[in-house]
Formats: sequence, C-alpha cells, structure tokens
Amino acid sequence: MADWSVKNPYSSKLTENFILNSQGSRKETRHLVFDLGDSGLTYKAGDALGVIPRCPPELVEELLAASNFLGDEAVETHLGATTLSEAITDHLEIHRVSKKWIMSLGTRLVSDSVPVEIHIARRHRVSTDDGSLLIDWSGSGKDEDVPEGYAEIGAACDPAEVLWRELTSDAAAMEDYLWSRDYVDALSDFGHIGFTAKQLIDGMDRLKPRLYSIASSPDHEPGTVHLTVAIIRYSYHGRDRTGLATGFMADRCSIAETEIGVFMSPTRSFILPADGDTDCIMVGPGTGIAPFRAYLQQRDINGDKGRNWLFFGDRTEAGEYYYREEMDDWKERGVLDRHDLAWSRDGEDKVYVQHLMRKNGVEIWNW
Repeated sequence: MADWSVKNPYSSKLTENFILNSQGSRKETRHLVFDLGDSGLTYKAGDALGVIPRCPPELVEELLAASNFLGDEAVETHLGATTLSEAITDHLEIHRVSKKWIMSLGTRLVSDSVPVEIHIARRHRVSTDDGSLLIDWSGSGKDEDVPEGYAEIGAACDPAEVLWRELTSDAAAMEDYLWSRDYVDALSDFGHIGFTAKQLIDGMDRLKPRLYSIASSPDHEPGTVHLTVAIIRYSYHGRDRTGLATGFMADRCSIAETEIGVFMSPTRSFILPADGDTDCIMVGPGTGIAPFRAYLQQRDINGDKGRNWLFFGDRTEAGEYYYREEMDDWKERGVLDRHDLAWSRDGEDKVYVQHLMRKNGVEIWNW
C-alpha cells in the first residue's frame, strides 16, 4: 500500500459537486465527494482531508503578461528544475503576494547610498498690501538650505520606492497590502524595476495544501470522502478573484476527470468518545457542520446510545440550512435528540449560536 502524504498525494477525482444553498442565498457552499478508489486511504470521523490546489490558468497568464515572460523560462524551485509556467501553477502561491517578496525589492529600488546632486527651485506668489509679489528661492540641495514647509532633501521621488518605504515601516500598511493583492497587483506597483524569471519567483511562498474537516464517516460512506466547503469569491482592485483551493475545486475540477492530489490529516484530540453511551454537545455554525455530520453518521451506524445535541446556525433558514433532510431523519429516528438553530438574518435581532448556548446554559451544564 502506498504511503500517501503531502509529499506523495493520492490522485483522487470528484464523484459529486453540488451547491447546498437554496436559490437566492448570498453564499456558495458546496458538497464535494472524493473517490478514494484503490488507494487504501483510511480515516475516522474528525479527521481532515488535505487538498493540493493548482493556481488558476487565467491568473498564471495574467502574471506572465504582467512580467513580460512567455512561461517557458527555466527556473529552480524547492521541487527542482522546471519552467516558469509550471512553477507558478503547481509549485508556488501567486494569489497573494508575500512579505518576503516585498522586502526583497529594497535592494533593487533607489538606495540611500547612491550620491545624488540636487538643485531645488521654486517660485510662488505672495499677497502684499501693495499687490502680489513673485518670490524666487533656490537651494544647493542641503537640508539646512530648505525653507520651512519644503520637502526634505533626498526624499524618494520614485512612487515605487515611496510605497516600499511606507510598507516596510508600517506593519499595518504591510498587512493590508499583502492581504488584498496578488503578484499581478504587485507588479503594477513595482514591475517597472524589471525582473529576471529567478527574481520574480524568489521570495514567493511555496504552494501549501488546504485542510478541510471531513463531513462523512468512513463506515457510512465507504470508499469516499465528503467535504462541506464555502467557496470564496470576491473582487479587489478591479479584478474578480476566488479562493485558491475553493475556486479550483468548484470551477476547474470536472466530475470523474480532473485529478486532485489529496492526503489524510488525522486528528488526535478532535474525536468521538470511545464510550458510545457518552452524551455529546456539538456546535457547528456554517461549514462548521462538517465534522458533526461525520460524528452523527458514525454514531448512527454504531448504534450508540449516548444523546446528541447539535447547535447550528447561519444567515437564513431558507438559504443555508445544510443537510436538512438528513437532520430531520436523525431527529425522527432519535439519533439527534436536540437541534437548536440560529438564523442571524431572519429576524429583527441577529441571533447566533452563542446566544442559544447562553440561553440554554443550565441545560448544557446538566446534559
């Protein structure tokens, strides 16, 4: 049996991919089913599935165009020799610029050590009692010659250097910049300084797997892994964007065709009680329902006698009541003893699961 891992992922394929939300919902939450085939992969309720994403081809093309490369340039990454196109598709994170990459630009922008001869001149009009008067001033370029209110000598005049100095001296500004920009955005600010293919990728983060709580029991859904995934879509700086992994799974993985690298990420602590008679209280708003669907499937198939109390919530009952039919079935059969629901946009007051827990504090304590 192969030892599947993040360095040696199993090539799975989707067998199901559908939206859980009702029409009119502001969210896009999908139910995804991965086929484990003959991989021999095993898991337990509470484990996570690691997914290896690929960068979207349209973003790869945008980045190549912005950096004036064809994509066939030879480069080296942590995975070895490859082409630039493959590197920014499968090896590196390009959907969000890294701090290390920004910091590395400092050696290539204008340096403080470069001698510059400056002559400053300014003409401005001053109002007087007898009328207006033009006043000229010129300086040698020394700070002590500059009248009050003039810019200090040696201040950066390249907008890219000004921006770089701001980012590297202000942690909040740096965080905001990194959070909302990818490398196409960054090249619009810094691309004029020019890059070799090596310089472009140096400082980029390695492409990392994304972990998702498994929403199925292996005994209830043999040979498959189910996920409940919120698809991230947003617009920034005039461009539409998606989450790297969620967009990959939602938009670019054809059923039974596209290979997706996956591996199991076991948990040691987030597990069901060994004693099936133990009562459980579960709190899983939104896609947090995923592991508790797995728990309820497992306790159902085990025939566990312990009581189950689930708190769930989201924006609206009509749009985001995930797995409603399953929950109703479990309630009817006594698998789910209590099911408290919080809908934050259905009433005048916003109600969240913590409000329901506070309201039922005594019962929770005594459960």
